[in-house]
Amino acid sequence: MSLVWDNGLFLLKGAYYTLLITVISMIFGLLIGIVVALARLKGNLPIRWLARAYVSVIRGTPAYVQILIVYFGLVDYGITLGPITAACVALSINVGAYLSETFRGAILAIPKGQTEAAYATGMTSWQTLRRIVFPQAARVAIAPMGNTFIGMLKETALVSVITVTELVRSAQLLIAQYFVNMPFYLGIAAIYWVMSTGFSAILHAIEKRLSKAY
Repeated sequence: MSLVWDNGLFLLKGAYYTLLITVISMIFGLLIGIVVALARLKGNLPIRWLARAYVSVIRGTPAYVQILIVYFGLVDYGITLGPITAACVALSINVGAYLSETFRGAILAIPKGQTEAAYATGMTSWQTLRRIVFPQAARVAIAPMGNTFIGMLKETALVSVITVTELVRSAQLLIAQYFVNMPFYLGIAAIYWVMSTGFSAILHAIEKRLSKAY
């Protein structure tokens, strides 16, 4: 494992790009998920149909293929994205579909009586969502949302196919240089485990805080 230690900074740089792509994709995936969930719940028929089609297509196709479409496929139409940008776009679209179902289920879990009571007090639809529905839905959604995020952290390994020098790509470059496999694979497995454990701890703390608040 001395090779891993000697090349630790190079692997940590790969881990940085893994985390960067994960965080950016999480943020935009959250926004997409909320918008799509509301579209399915509150939109008119065409909007609901489009939102349902988006979820069906994204969940029904591999993330690997989606990355290839965004990076290589869009070039056919004159749209060229850098590797990191393409990775963030593809993973945001992917995770947004899964999070939309999580949010939709969480919103539906809120008793209708609470929204009706809010309307009775004169709140608008937006005020009801912001003050009554969203805070409670966030508490319901945090656990499955955490699982989705951790899954996406590991799915960033797929973007090595478009030459993003994240953790897996970094290991592949070192393997090509030293002609040994196991130390580097074990090394990046350990780094993934540390990052996943850290995310789990953060999400658990947020879940506990939301439980106390509501």
